[in-house]
Amino acid sequence: MEHTARVEGIGIGMGGDGDRVPAVILEARDEFIPIFITADQAQSMHLAQRGEPFERPLTHDLLVEMIAELGGAIDRIRIDELRNGTFFAKVDAEQYHGGERKHLVFDARPSDAIALALRVECDIYVSDEVIDQAGQPDDSIDIVESEEEDF
Repeated sequence: MEHTARVEGIGIGMGGDGDRVPAVILEARDEFIPIFITADQAQSMHLAQRGEPFERPLTHDLLVEMIAELGGAIDRIRIDELRNGTFFAKVDAEQYHGGERKHLVFDARPSDAIALALRVECDIYVSDEVIDQAGQPDDSIDIVESEEEDF
């Protein structure tokens, strides 16, 4: 089963070795799912959340523009697997060509899929399997609002 998720925050988490690591926090099924990402991915998501364009198109902006120009649209993203500590995602899209609708599915890193979802404002889904393995109770993660980027 899949559950609708929302981005609860983008910030800094503590990696296994005690280093500060950027993370995106999803909320689904009343649990938090932290996904560690790179600083560049964190910045891309942060800009998308705030609706702020970068000086030049970032990769995610370029991809959204290309998909649209080719007659396509991103419908939703799914974070559907967690294997050996690595999250896996799918981007569900559609393309119209000659009056026909074609459903497309692309394998993606969750960080890229989430960055796309934030730009096109599509739904994010997380599977029970992923939540069961990575979900954290809401009292286990401190989320603090900040205007500063500290990625």
